[in-house]
Amino acid sequence: MSDKVILRRDADGIGRLILNHPAKRNALSQEMWRLVRVRLDEAAADPAIRVLVVQGAEGTFAAGADISEFEAAYETRESTAAYADDIAGAMDGLADFVKPTIAMIQGACVGGGLGLALACDLRFAASDARMGITPGKLGLVYPLGDTKRLVQAVGPSHAKDLLFTGRLLGADEALGMGLVNRVTAVDTLEAAVLDYAGQITAASQYTARATKRMINRVLGGQLTDNAATVAEFLDAIEGEDFIEGRNAFREKRKPNFTFG
Repeated sequence: MSDKVILRRDADGIGRLILNHPAKRNALSQEMWRLVRVRLDEAAADPAIRVLVVQGAEGTFAAGADISEFEAAYETRESTAAYADDIAGAMDGLADFVKPTIAMIQGACVGGGLGLALACDLRFAASDARMGITPGKLGLVYPLGDTKRLVQAVGPSHAKDLLFTGRLLGADEALGMGLVNRVTAVDTLEAAVLDYAGQITAASQYTARATKRMINRVLGGQLTDNAATVAEFLDAIEGEDFIEGRNAFREKRKPNFTFG
């Protein structure tokens, strides 16, 4: 299988999904979009991975989709639908990934690259990052799911600004509008991401995954409890992680959570 999208397993529960096509600044081919979904399924099934870091190889996150494929991809309505399905499979697979995800953004993060970053739970950017979404420069319409994630991150006004113009913005402006969560120096980005990922892996994975489900319910429009959300709460009370957490608190030690 191609090594253009790599799943790497680091120590301490951290996995890395690496876009590995540096000759094209990690621009995503149709094959790579499919591979992203394959690697996500592998990471979801691996109990050793508690948090997934998404990054590009050699100092660039991703310079968008591979435009050299556009003529063939968009030749017919059928080929267009197949291409769009492969992209949506990657984007939605990442957005719906059950474990916490962090985009580690360096260099170019444009078009579909930024779409992938937006599908992550959190985004850390190096000071050299340049981000933008460019359908307006190509005459395309940004898909609904991707538009939803952009609006959720930055609000409708900033989303319109970025989509109307296709302009690129730097890391500090991205931080100011909520597009990224943190900005670091280039040479400290990886350490900052791994340190933060370590904080997640040390905490309860039961809590992390339930939190993702709860927040997704809120984003989907649910504002009051129902049987499912009440069950989430009650199941946690009876769960092994809560037993360990309260025992550790009483004994004044660090908890050793085992869920996941």
